[in-house]
Amino acid sequence: MLDPSKLIIFASASMILAITPGPDIIYTLARGITQGRKAALYAAMGFNIGPIFHTICAAIGLSAVLRSSALAYQGIKYLGAAYLIYIGIQTWRSHSLTPKEGKTDFLNPKAIFKQTIICNILNPKVALFFLAFLPQFVDPAEGSVGIQMILLGVLFIIVCFPVFALVALFSGTIGDHLKKNPKIEGRLKKAAGGVLVSLGLTLAIPESR
Repeated sequence: MLDPSKLIIFASASMILAITPGPDIIYTLARGITQGRKAALYAAMGFNIGPIFHTICAAIGLSAVLRSSALAYQGIKYLGAAYLIYIGIQTWRSHSLTPKEGKTDFLNPKAIFKQTIICNILNPKVALFFLAFLPQFVDPAEGSVGIQMILLGVLFIIVCFPVFALVALFSGTIGDHLKKNPKIEGRLKKAAGGVLVSLGLTLAIPESR
């Protein structure tokens, strides 16, 4: 059983991390401002589903491969960057921010949900974060390390999702007001595409490990 005092510290640290601006928050903000609350909430849900994958990988040791293999790390990193840039270009080129009835639009909420999960999974920094963060609160004497890490991962999601949801609602409200002016919609679409491409390019920038 996890130590209650450690759980409190873990939850507090998770909350601080959640409110710290990062690519996930920026992406959610961009979706909210350009497409409204529903799209932003789907983005928030996607970014909070992705950590399940990283938690499981950390629990069974797969994330250690990224830490030890520069080739694997760079490969996943550039794949994730390319995917973000692709999404940004598609957003830039899309005809409308609002899906047409009876027509599958690249920017419909379900597509955004899938995109954010994939973006999160393809971010090696998130994988390494979970590998480094979760073990700090695990005690082998308290039982299965893997189960403890999974429980911590679930707690991380429970703590972080409300933060993302609030960001989604706030940015979505702004977006809904802005979209009442038809002239603004095109500018919002271009802005969203530019933000996503910028995030992809940022991820692709070489860094020292």
